[in-house]
Amino acid sequence: MTRQQFDRDGDGPLVDRRSGAGMVFRILLLALVLIATSAAFIFFRDQLDNQMVLGVLGILAMMGIFFIVSAVIGFVEVMPQSQGDTLARRFLSSQPDGTLITDVEGRIVFANQAYGAMTGARKATEVQTLEALLSRYRESSEALYRLTNGLREGRNGHEEFRLLKPLGSQTVNGSGAHWYRLKARLLPGEGRGKPQHVWQISDITAERDDQERFFKELQHAIDYLDHAPAGFFSAGRKGEIYYLNATLAEWLGVDLTQFNPGSMTITDLVAGEGMALINSVQAEPGQARTETLDLDLRRVNGQSLPVRLVHRVRAARDGAPGESRSIVLSRAQGEGGDQSDSVASMRFTRFFNNTPMAIASVDGEGRILRTNAPFMKLFADVISRDEIDQHGLIEVVLHEGDRDDFREALAAAMDRQVDISPIDSRHPTNDTRHFRFYVNAVIDQSDEAPEEAAIVYAVDVTDQKALEAQMAQTQKMNAVGTLAGGIAHDFNNVLTAILLSSDHLLLQARPSDASFADLMEIKRNANRAAVLVRQLLAFSRKQTMRPSVLNLTDVIGDLRMLVDRLISGSNVKLRVEYGRDLWPVKTDLSQFEQVLINLCVNARDAMPDGGAITVSTRNIDAEEAGAFGYRGLPSEDMVLVEVADTGTGIAPEIMDKIFEPFFTTKEVGKGTGLGLAMVYGIVKQSGGYIYPESEVGKGTTFRIFLPRHVPEVQPVIEGQVSTALNGDAITVAKSGGNAEPQDAPDLTGKSAVVLLVEDEEAVRRGGKRMLETRGYTVHEAGSGVEALDIMDELNGAVDIVVSDVVMPEMDGPTLLTELRKTYPDLKFIFVSGYAEDAFARNLPADAKFGFLPKPFSLKQLAVAVREMLDGEG
Repeated sequence: MTRQQFDRDGDGPLVDRRSGAGMVFRILLLALVLIATSAAFIFFRDQLDNQMVLGVLGILAMMGIFFIVSAVIGFVEVMPQSQGDTLARRFLSSQPDGTLITDVEGRIVFANQAYGAMTGARKATEVQTLEALLSRYRESSEALYRLTNGLREGRNGHEEFRLLKPLGSQTVNGSGAHWYRLKARLLPGEGRGKPQHVWQISDITAERDDQERFFKELQHAIDYLDHAPAGFFSAGRKGEIYYLNATLAEWLGVDLTQFNPGSMTITDLVAGEGMALINSVQAEPGQARTETLDLDLRRVNGQSLPVRLVHRVRAARDGAPGESRSIVLSRAQGEGGDQSDSVASMRFTRFFNNTPMAIASVDGEGRILRTNAPFMKLFADVISRDEIDQHGLIEVVLHEGDRDDFREALAAAMDRQVDISPIDSRHPTNDTRHFRFYVNAVIDQSDEAPEEAAIVYAVDVTDQKALEAQMAQTQKMNAVGTLAGGIAHDFNNVLTAILLSSDHLLLQARPSDASFADLMEIKRNANRAAVLVRQLLAFSRKQTMRPSVLNLTDVIGDLRMLVDRLISGSNVKLRVEYGRDLWPVKTDLSQFEQVLINLCVNARDAMPDGGAITVSTRNIDAEEAGAFGYRGLPSEDMVLVEVADTGTGIAPEIMDKIFEPFFTTKEVGKGTGLGLAMVYGIVKQSGGYIYPESEVGKGTTFRIFLPRHVPEVQPVIEGQVSTALNGDAITVAKSGGNAEPQDAPDLTGKSAVVLLVEDEEAVRRGGKRMLETRGYTVHEAGSGVEALDIMDELNGAVDIVVSDVVMPEMDGPTLLTELRKTYPDLKFIFVSGYAEDAFARNLPADAKFGFLPKPFSLKQLAVAVREMLDGEG
């Protein structure tokens, strides 16, 4: 390999080592010349004495030696370089950055003049490798080490480092500290050639000096902006604040050291309804708009700061809100000078924009002249700031049917009349929103707006209207419930008398008698009437849950026919998917049936064009219950009941309200809003959970989770008898686990004394007769006061008291309380058409009593009395 000096024109490389292939080619040519000479010598060896032959051989030898020497020194180029190689070398040599090409071992292959000038090498022999130049400085050696490792891993890279002294003495930037940028790039080998490393080093001291100068100027500009006598903030498209200057931060009490860009929004800064004014500033697509707004900002401590805001917003090309820039001018008092007019204007503006009413001034034709922030907020979806500026009419914010009333009110205002009746109107496009407009005349026009004819105040009364409707509905429901409860109470007394009388007659009749079938029909219809009475009591909320262990497969199977009838004719199909081996649950059968019926009817109504209702059940273990991720749902074994439809779905904004009482999306007169509220209450009373999921246009699914019922295993004590309280069949359990039903349980009185307290004479007479037929001694009383007198006459010789709950003078609970004072161990049974907890809450916590719901049969009365007497108290 050789080194080549600078070209005469100064454009050549400082170092250019030839490739190994070119050198091999030169050696081969030299060998050919020597072979040719040797061949000539052999061919003409017999003629060596010939001077001519010796001369020719001498000439050939001289040519070979000249060729070899010329080729070695480069004077003769045996393998000429291509024009592309020449251009590449000229390009690299003319680069202003120092360029160095080395092999993978770090040996120099090429170095341009800029590299020599930067490193102080004036000739090829003085050129040094980067390792030799940079390893003496810590900063540069670390950069070189990282780049070298990167090249070995096939990665290009660059580093910047600072040296206290320049690399070469001929550097144009002097002898002070210098910054350098070092780039490393891997040059792949061609064919069998090995890859090479290309290094470029640049002196970026001047660039760094410019950056430092620009940074200082920027710091000065930021310092001026931070401490300017006006506040400033910039916000993004969603109102997130990215910059807040120190002046505004001081006014608001914001700690800039804790402020992070995007952590606050304009809404956090603006007090009252000022955001309505800011949101009203809308620019055309791709344009900017600037408005001056008077509003209040909110300090960190909650105090208000009156300011004038110069707000500039730029819209995106698609019309979407863009970034904004705002200058904040404080309008606080005490800044010197005669500011009486300014202070008065500020106070009026603050009052005008912070009043809870929407206010607008109009001229005689109803054109809007001025509005406050609440007005812009209340009617932002009806009229924009631009439309108001273009003399928008206030009539556009009223419902079309109420505009004539407004024109009459405006005419009365122009006539300087007082006591103008307010106008109740609805939203022009949303009938669920209601407003009340007050129109007042302008007595003295101001110089600023001499054309003002009236001031219009608008109040959103949507909540008030909803509350009024809810109160009216509540009063109606309470009245209907009270009426239903009263009717049910009287019906229960009538049905009880019918059932007792029919039982008495059935005891005396034989199945072969002609009247036996009629008596059975009377009893059957009385029982049907009793079911209707229970529904009335449930409607009036006077019947409580009576949970029992249920298999939901049987419950849904029995209910399927009823649901089919309810949805028939609506082009809705019912599908039921039963889960296998469902766990038992404990809930009220009739109430749970109401839950399923309500959900299916709601699903039917949500599919006016037809669809499908799917009722499915399955077991959910604790792990799967937790996987649902529902808030409040415990991780325990559950039975899941799903009611899904393919209807219109529920809008997300009302999903949180569907279980609220009286909330309904149906038209007036088509729903009370109690259906889902009752469903929610029943599920919760059963210890269960209900969660809705819905997507508009695709349907709704209600998931009901009921806890798995695990029965408690209780040992059977020998001789213990277990009976049903109000069932028609009685099961007796004996010891040894071989329980057998008893065909004829002992329901006789065994000389027991009963005090029957009932204000309804037919019920009292029927009950007395029935108990006496069972061998009881019965004393009857028409009220609680009379019962106390009878107890005194008998000196407490009564084994059990059977009393109605609702009676004149003294009701049943009061009677029990009075009797417990003298006879604390007296056995007591309440009979009532109302639920047990409807009166039990008024009794002492330790009060013991039995309960028999009306209407009851003779057998149910006898069972209840017998069980209470046989009990331990």
